[in-house]
Amino acid sequence: MVAPGSVTSRLGSVFPFLLVLVDLQYEGAECGVNADVEKHLELGKKLLAAGQLADALSQFHAAVDGDPDNYIAYYRRATVFLAMGKSKAALPDLTKVIELKMDFTAARLQRGHLLLKQGKLDEAEDDFKKVLKSNPSENEEKEAQSQLVKSDEMQRLRSQALDAFESSDFTAAITFLDKILEVCVWDAELRELRAECFIKEGEPRKAISDLKASSKLKNDNTEAFYKISTLYYELGDHELSLSEVRECLKLDQDHKRCFAHYKQVKKLNKLIESAEELIKEGRYTDAISKYESVMKTEPGVHEYTIRSKERICHCFSKDEKPVEAIRVCSEVLQVEPDNVNALKDRAEAYLIEEMYDEAIQDYETAQEHNENDQQIREGLEKAQRLLKQSQRRDYYKILGVKRNAKKQEIIKAYRKLALQWHPDNFQNEEEKKKAEKKFIDIAAAKEVLSDPDTDAYERLCPLSLCSAGQAAMSSWRASGSEF
Repeated sequence: MVAPGSVTSRLGSVFPFLLVLVDLQYEGAECGVNADVEKHLELGKKLLAAGQLADALSQFHAAVDGDPDNYIAYYRRATVFLAMGKSKAALPDLTKVIELKMDFTAARLQRGHLLLKQGKLDEAEDDFKKVLKSNPSENEEKEAQSQLVKSDEMQRLRSQALDAFESSDFTAAITFLDKILEVCVWDAELRELRAECFIKEGEPRKAISDLKASSKLKNDNTEAFYKISTLYYELGDHELSLSEVRECLKLDQDHKRCFAHYKQVKKLNKLIESAEELIKEGRYTDAISKYESVMKTEPGVHEYTIRSKERICHCFSKDEKPVEAIRVCSEVLQVEPDNVNALKDRAEAYLIEEMYDEAIQDYETAQEHNENDQQIREGLEKAQRLLKQSQRRDYYKILGVKRNAKKQEIIKAYRKLALQWHPDNFQNEEEKKKAEKKFIDIAAAKEVLSDPDTDAYERLCPLSLCSAGQAAMSSWRASGSEF
């Protein structure tokens, strides 16, 4: 049940000149109403006043069925339709009222207002002009004149919008269309025109909004559903794309473009769903293969390439393949520097590689964009803790020698590891960075452990207090070889 006040408010907002017509003063006898029809009309009027719109509508349906020539029955039913927000259903009833009673100016004025909202400006103007010629009341005359002025303004703006569109001045066209659609809110064609302008201006989501409105305003609007689906597809939203193209096929199962697009979206959707299921099962290698297939299926749609790489980055990180994860995550972040998922996954990969400074930086960047994410907060705390721990180096462990190792053993271990981790052996930028850090630690360990004057504390000293590694690194950079 709808509150009576809300009925009055809704009707008043749609038609300023119209108060709720529950007290129509047209007597039933005027139409030669029979007793049953009169009963339905009176009961419907009371239900409308009480806000019981569905029940009131049933009574007015019965009144129309009982007397198909009763203009009051049609008029009151139109009133209920308007109160329910069903202007399309109200329009035929208002037209029937005018056919049955040509001098019923209130119905003609209401119809003119509906036609204006639909953008049928010529038809609306015809109604307003006829109202002015039919001996209207003072209020009706003012309303008709006001609506005529408004309609003339809409005609001018429409002409300007079309000229701007033809001249490819889409920004200007949008400005004109914005003004028109404030009045002609139910004009499907103008909404579709503005959608085209938004597409040309690179604002697909605004275009989708207008096309969705058009799909509701125009019956069997397969073209709108097709365009909405393709726009969602280009935005990388395959699920919504699939949903919208299905709406197109519900209206016309033989629609060629919708069917072709449906097959394309369904194939992609199946690949992505399969990949996500594999991720849930922890089958990361198989999931990566699926997402690689997604990229091959739609190489021309940028969003699918980025989203696929984002998920591949996640799979590598979860599968503890840090080098690959860092590489793919970095590719994503080059395009989308604020991609929180890629930042988190790369940070986890950095932790595995013991690249704590880099992990902290990624977690902090991610936190700037999502400060309430518990995973980010916990990851950052872990990275900071591990960094602190790493700042005290066990040089025996670094060289892989026992604590009682002789100098000869230390030198031998050093040479082996220095050869293994020399930065010149690595071409990948991330791998080279890691090698440089390892190389510094190895060189520092050799300098400290091979010095007989070094005490036990220094052999487990904070890295920040030991400069031997940095010295070795500087030597390597200057000469190309440290050993």
